Amino acid sequence: MSILHYATSSGLSNFWKKLDKVSVDTKKSKVWHFANFLRCFVKIGSGFSDYLNYELWEKSNAEIKEYATIKTQDYFYEIVSPAKYKTYFTVKPNFLKNFAKYIERDSFNMGTREEFDAFLSRNEKIVRKPVDGIGGGGVSTLVVSEIEDKDALFNDCINNNVLLEGFVKQHHEISEFASTSVNTIRVMSFAYDGKSEIIGAFMRIGNGTADVDNFHAGGMGVEVDIETGILKGQAVDKNCVRYIEHPMSHKKFDGFQIPNWDIVKKTVLEAALQNENIHCVGWDVAVTENGCTFIEGNRRPGYDLVQVVCGRGRKDIMRHCLEIVNKAEGTNYKV
Repeated sequence: MSILHYATSSGLSNFWKKLDKVSVDTKKSKVWHFANFLRCFVKIGSGFSDYLNYELWEKSNAEIKEYATIKTQDYFYEIVSPAKYKTYFTVKPNFLKNFAKYIERDSFNMGTREEFDAFLSRNEKIVRKPVDGIGGGGVSTLVVSEIEDKDALFNDCINNNVLLEGFVKQHHEISEFASTSVNTIRVMSFAYDGKSEIIGAFMRIGNGTADVDNFHAGGMGVEVDIETGILKGQAVDKNCVRYIEHPMSHKKFDGFQIPNWDIVKKTVLEAALQNENIHCVGWDVAVTENGCTFIEGNRRPGYDLVQVVCGRGRKDIMRHCLEIVNKAEGTNYKV
């Protein structure tokens, strides 16, 4: 993408407006920040959101080079999680079928009216979501007894290929953070040649009003110690606002022990070996009273959550994966 494209794109006006606050906070002019953004664009392919999310004006040249932008991710994931195999994960009904062993909830998609009515009768609360949606977009929670027009909901499902799922009842200790959303753990795995490992883990918590916990829908994230399952440090949202405790429930993040963490790790490491073509997956895991269940699996988990929460670029995760591929295949992939 060229500098000319950025200069003429519709996103420029929004970026320019957001620089108002950044300019005041940093005591540097908007012109200086735009020039600095262009420097980051040339150096690492930074987009507008990268510059703002990662606060790149505060970083040294060496630190900036460690950030994985969309351009970097496109390159990396085409090596470790090729797009031609993506529907195994990205089409949600496929995911539910392929990983049924690890999923406890009921679902309905493109079935008969009788199946739709039976699904509703089995669930008090359901989740409506697009079949191929991302980032929590279009997701809403419905109480079955409060649905006034079931005919309209059925027609919506059939005409728009909508997926309905039973609502996941999460562990009570995790619900204490934010009860309006299922607060999941994004567990990133890498599997190759019959071996799997966890390469990152981050808990996502809803803001207390939204139906979802997604970073792009007002949620916040906090790093998880992979070995122990204990939350580390403060939570942070997409606007880089940091929280010692949840802003609504006031439950503290640092030091919280995720229940059933050993079960979470075992489940992810096993599931990661199921598709030999997709080596890197970001699993959204909900912890339940007796174990855990998958919400979805992302064959190219984004690095914005990872890098904002960690406060630094995480190309090191990619390098670790590529070193394994290079050693096995005699290639020389680099990021």
